[in-house]
Amino acid sequence: MKYIIGTLVCVLALITPVAWVVNKIHFNQDCSGYLKQTADANTAEIALERLNLALDYIERNRLTYGYTSVLWQTEDENVEFWYKNLKACQTELKACLNGSQLEKSNVLMKVRESLTDAKEGGTSLTIPQGISRYPNNAAWMIFGWLSTLLFIGSASWMFYKWQDEL
Repeated sequence: MKYIIGTLVCVLALITPVAWVVNKIHFNQDCSGYLKQTADANTAEIALERLNLALDYIERNRLTYGYTSVLWQTEDENVEFWYKNLKACQTELKACLNGSQLEKSNVLMKVRESLTDAKEGGTSLTIPQGISRYPNNAAWMIFGWLSTLLFIGSASWMFYKWQDEL
């Protein structure tokens, strides 16, 4: 019976990391994938279409203000700046739709530069760290720590009990 309880507690402790991963996958499918396509778009029309899909998700999930950080606020986790920057990209894309090809190309380059960062390993999207868990980052942190402690405690307890039987 004690092994069943220990195993059950270990499984319960794994729910938070699994939910964390599922949350990140949903964000990637419903938002960051569209932002990547916006940055990669070859025409202003395609870029605007993809950006609108991402902004619909962002606004529907109220990812428009605050910081993703839990303990201290840093500007790379500023959700409001990120959102306003995306809205500015949307405004510029809408404004250039009737413009010349040169104007559209310039706006596309500007949007690409706004949405991405150049890093050592290549180019990556500019997204506040932890945005997939926002606005519940503090709860996710607490559940993460509790799950870790619960898993370590129950696994240690089961190992200790197993050694007693030897």
